[in-house]
Amino acid sequence: MPERRTVALVTLGCARNEVDSEELAGRLAADGWELVEEAADADVAVVNTCGFVEAAKKDSVDALLEANDLKDHGKTQAVVAVGCMAERYGKELAEALPEADGVLGFDDYADISDRLRTILSGGIHASHTPRDRRKLLPISPADRQGAEVALPGHAQAPQDAPADLPEGLAPASGPRAPLRRRLDTSPVASVKLASGCDRRCSFCAIPSFRGSFVSRRPSDVLGETRWLAEQGVKEIMLVSENNTSYGKDLGDIRLLETLLPELAAVDGIERVRVSYLQPAEMRPGLIDVLTSTEKVAPYFDLSFQHSAPGVLRAMRRFGDTERFLELLETIRGKAPEAGVRSNFIVGFPGEGEADFAELERFLTEARLDAIGVFGYSDEEGTEAAGYERKLDQDVVDARLAHLSRLAEELTAQRAEERMGETLHVLVESVDDEDGAVGRAAHQAPETDGQVVFTSAVGLAPGRMVEAKVVGTEGVDLMADVVSECREEAGR
Repeated sequence: MPERRTVALVTLGCARNEVDSEELAGRLAADGWELVEEAADADVAVVNTCGFVEAAKKDSVDALLEANDLKDHGKTQAVVAVGCMAERYGKELAEALPEADGVLGFDDYADISDRLRTILSGGIHASHTPRDRRKLLPISPADRQGAEVALPGHAQAPQDAPADLPEGLAPASGPRAPLRRRLDTSPVASVKLASGCDRRCSFCAIPSFRGSFVSRRPSDVLGETRWLAEQGVKEIMLVSENNTSYGKDLGDIRLLETLLPELAAVDGIERVRVSYLQPAEMRPGLIDVLTSTEKVAPYFDLSFQHSAPGVLRAMRRFGDTERFLELLETIRGKAPEAGVRSNFIVGFPGEGEADFAELERFLTEARLDAIGVFGYSDEEGTEAAGYERKLDQDVVDARLAHLSRLAEELTAQRAEERMGETLHVLVESVDDEDGAVGRAAHQAPETDGQVVFTSAVGLAPGRMVEAKVVGTEGVDLMADVVSECREEAGR
């Protein structure tokens, strides 16, 4: 009997990449690979890279080099790059980083097992050749569903998959069953709602390597959520490049409003969270569902990016300070406790002092729970990279530092406003070093702060409890447990 090969998946970047890694893990487990946590313990280290901004690219290269070092003094025999950076640069990455034994694109995911076996045996698989993935799908969204294009995170079990898959692997029964293997035991998991993006923001290259927008069918999303609940997941986070567009290629732009209550009704699920919302596409009906549906978090991850109208137009986006404030007023009028986060770019080409002051005004009035601030830098292949009126780097750096300090102050103030509130908190970890830590409805994983319990007595990961806020530390909240939520309890 041939020796069983081992593989470790190292994931960088966003929650969408985490879903893609679990798809790859599912494919590999179904084909007999043994999944291990540490790259040093694996025959092959697969690094799922991020290709969004320069810092993320550097982290991806560093991870590949670190994994390559294991070949000199560990079990690791090969290092393979997958993910957005591999898809975006392909052969160019392979030539610049010969330490990687393979650079695989999204089209290789369906045959990932064969690809890794070829590389391990000393064979050569031609590095991925990048192409604009928007051109692989029909222009009309309604014509995209049947297209034969690789869509990471949409994976369905192959027709010839065995019925008795290894324990912990999504079942292969049914016409469109998902193929996925969890890589951790967290009570929170992301579920991909769609892939790609039809927006043409002038600073963003993501659509060129992620492709045009394609929704997953509601039955697929529901089936995967039910399976995750069976694995012990209590909160699901719906992810895509743009969740507000969900359903437009399925003939119903309001499909998310229908799907959310169905997801919230899945046995075992205590919270449903929606991420990546476009302000220009927010609908009254969607706001109503997000603010009034039991077990759906009143959480709004709104991609504002800026608030000065001139800068927004240069970004190929819509809105302004007053419209954005009106949107927030509408949300809080329906759910005063709603959580809101957003990211912003400073130093965009042509951003004047008045534009920057307008952004400061918006942030000061918006009362956001979490704020991400990024300094503009050219992204290859984007419209903005060719813009004139670029700001000097020292100006960009100064504005970034200033707005980052302001954001830190404002989010800390917003956290203080929650003093005395009673929140429903999902316990995520309990250990001797950090005590018990969880998140409330206004806090998404890894980005929005956390709740630190004053006592860990009786708490365990996956439990939903009511807790009263008794202190703050930046965006983090300190809380006393009041009671344990009943399974059928809402927010």
